[in-house]
Amino acid sequence: MSIFDKLRNTGNSVSNSTAQRSFGIKKEVFTFSKLPESLEELQALPESSLDSPFKTAALTVLALCVYGADKSIGIEMLNFLRGPRPLSPHEISFLDDRFRDGNWYVPFSYFNGATPENDYTPSTPYTLQIESNSTSAANEGYMKLILKSGGADNPRNLTLRMKGDGRWFLWEQFLMVGIRIPKSQDPWA
Repeated sequence: MSIFDKLRNTGNSVSNSTAQRSFGIKKEVFTFSKLPESLEELQALPESSLDSPFKTAALTVLALCVYGADKSIGIEMLNFLRGPRPLSPHEISFLDDRFRDGNWYVPFSYFNGATPENDYTPSTPYTLQIESNSTSAANEGYMKLILKSGGADNPRNLTLRMKGDGRWFLWEQFLMVGIRIPKSQDPWA
């Protein structure tokens, strides 16, 4: 085999590798007519099969919205989405801190139409767009997904982990981070 043939073969393997990585680029849209108000309502949604990391990600946003209104129901929902690894006291304390001072609007910012100008009031029906990119599936058994917030310049992410039975569970979320405050709370608006 000549040097040229070796280079050509190496080039082919690089392009095949690039093709495999781009396979992970995907966008899924979820629409909900109303937000669940109990664990039973969450589990009644078709997405609760958790057979896709995108479904689990969508339900995570719903559970975080509920957490802001009713902590105990929010914890039940998040524990369901976390599977065999319930929230630790540290994680609950982190969420409590994020919702302190009336920051209930942060999870709502991920719905279409929710912006600081309208105090993060989403369009109805409630619609979420969740994306993956070429590095989302870099670690086997894990999926890192991306959501855009109407109150942030950069997208946020969360990581899901697949259990041996094929269901995807919430591993970690970076959704509850600072965003622009609603216009009604902004003294400079």
